[in-house]
Amino acid sequence: MNKFNYILFSIAFFVACKSPSTNTEQKSDQTFADTVVVLNDTQYRNAGIQIVKPVQKLMHKTVTINGVVDVPPQSMVSVSMPLGGYLKSTHLLPGTSVHKGEVIALMEDQSYVQLQQDYLVAKAKLAYLETDLQRQKELSEQDATSKKAYQQTSSEYNVQLATLKAIAEKLKMININPEQLSTQNISKTVPILSPINGYVTKVNINIGRYVNPSDVIFELVNPNDIHAAMTVFEHDIDMFQKGISGKVFLTSDTSKKYDVEVILVTKNINDNRTGLLHCHFEQSNHQLLPGMFLTGVFNVTSHNAIVVPESAVVRYNGMEYVFVQQQKQTYVLVPVKTGISENGYVELMPNNNINWLNVQLAGGNAYALMGKLKNKMED
Repeated sequence: MNKFNYILFSIAFFVACKSPSTNTEQKSDQTFADTVVVLNDTQYRNAGIQIVKPVQKLMHKTVTINGVVDVPPQSMVSVSMPLGGYLKSTHLLPGTSVHKGEVIALMEDQSYVQLQQDYLVAKAKLAYLETDLQRQKELSEQDATSKKAYQQTSSEYNVQLATLKAIAEKLKMININPEQLSTQNISKTVPILSPINGYVTKVNINIGRYVNPSDVIFELVNPNDIHAAMTVFEHDIDMFQKGISGKVFLTSDTSKKYDVEVILVTKNINDNRTGLLHCHFEQSNHQLLPGMFLTGVFNVTSHNAIVVPESAVVRYNGMEYVFVQQQKQTYVLVPVKTGISENGYVELMPNNNINWLNVQLAGGNAYALMGKLKNKMED
C-alpha cells in the first residue's frame, strides 16, 4: 500500500471510529494535517476551483422501472370483413391517422353482388306479397275467399319480410345502405369504414389478398386512452400510490421524455414477483404505439437534505471525499457518505465531526486537488 492510499484509509478509519469531542476543531486539524492541499496563486488560477456551500434542499428518492405502452381493450379495435373478400385498395400504413367513418379500404368479391341481388329480389317479392295480402284481406272481409288463403298469404308475407330484413342487416355489415340500393348501383366493391378516431397500429394484409371473415385486416387505437403499464418489483410496490408523478421515455430513445401520473397500482403479484402500475400520459402522444418498451423514473419519497453540487464530490478507490476549505487556497480532504442524487446535486450524510452548513467546499474541478494531493503523497 503506497503512502497516499494508506493516508486515505487512515482518514476513513478515524472518521468511522471517532467519538464526539468538545475539541473537534483541534482534532480535525491534527487528523487532516497530512491531507492538506495548498495552492499558490498560479496553481489556483489554473485549477479553476469554485467554492460551493452546502445547502438544505428537498430531495426525492427515485425508482427506475420498465414497462410498455398499453391500451385498454375498449380503445383498441381490430378491423375485419365479416363476409370475406379481396382487398382492392388501401392507403393505410402503421401510424396513419384515421377518422370515424372514413373509408380506409375497398373490398371486392362476387358474393357482394349476389347479396345485393338477393336483397333487391326479396324486396320486389315483398312488394308483390304486400299487394296480394291487401287483396286477400279485402276478399276475406267480403267472404269472397277462404280465410285459409288469406292466412297463407299473410304467412308468406311475414317470412319474406324477415328475409328482407336479414339481408338488409348483412348489407349494413359490409357498409351498404339498403335504403339506397337499386338495380342502378349494384357494385362488386364495398368500403371498409374506420369505426373510431385514432391511428393505425398494424396493417396485416396486402392488396389482392383474400381475407377470411375471421382475419384481422387492420388494428386501430384511440390515442387518448393509451397508458404506460410499468412493471414494479414486489419490494418496491408499496412505495407507489395513486397520484405519484414520473417521467417515461422509450427505452430505444432517451431524448424525449413524457410526463405521466400513476392512476392505478395493482396489488396482485405474479409468479415473477412483480406487479403493475397503470400510468396516464399528461398529453396525447401519437408517436407512442402499443407494445413499445418504456423506461420510467418516479419520485416515490422526499425529505430535506444537506446537498452540494455533484462536482464537489470526488470518488477514488471506491470511496467518496470532499475538500473543505480551511482558508483561501488551502483545502482539507474529508471522506463522506452520500445519499440521493438528483438534478446535479448529491446529499451529504450527517457527520459527527462537521456541520456541513458551516463549511465551504471546493467545487468545479475538485479532482484537480485530488491529483495534487496524490502527487504530494507519492513524492
